[in-house]
Amino acid sequence: MHILSWMILGLVAGFVGSKVVNKRGDGILMDIIIGVVGAILGGWLFGLFGMAGVNGLNIWSLFVAVIGAIGLLMAYHAVLRRTVSN
Repeated sequence: MHILSWMILGLVAGFVGSKVVNKRGDGILMDIIIGVVGAILGGWLFGLFGMAGVNGLNIWSLFVAVIGAIGLLMAYHAVLRRTVSN
């Protein structure tokens, strides 16, 4: 996929994932990073279950990226909570 498409998909997926988990966005750059990493993670997870991952700039890819971003943020916050409470 073209780099601009990854950035657009990452921005939207990161923003939506941040809104679901944090109830706020994390800023443009951080949302892009969260979304792109979430797209990679989501594509890998969906591939494990035999489903299509990220395959372009479309609704399915956005769904996969948002699920990956939510999973990434939930794992991040779980680790952060564990290290802060110790």
